[in-house]
Amino acid sequence: MHFSDELALDGNALAGPMAEFFAVDVTSALVTCNDCGAAAPLADQAAYVGGPGWVLRCAGCSSVLVRFVTTRDAVWLDVRGSASWKIPTAPVQRSLP
Repeated sequence: MHFSDELALDGNALAGPMAEFFAVDVTSALVTCNDCGAAAPLADQAAYVGGPGWVLRCAGCSSVLVRFVTTRDAVWLDVRGSASWKIPTAPVQRSLP
């Protein structure tokens, strides 16, 4: 099944909501799909944001990668559709003496 919903945004739509949960910008995280094995930055995946939460689908096969919901007292994160996330860290800045 391939989703071609014109309401889908790119993965950058999740940057704000997920920034409250992660200490880094996750839009450049390399997300690997559990179903097809495709790896792409979160920003390149399809984000559906019109419901009570957000859903991120694989740009390759449309499988659900992530479900992300915030409530008054909790954040719910379901990443079982993702085989892995590779989140780049900022390089260490060193001062010269």
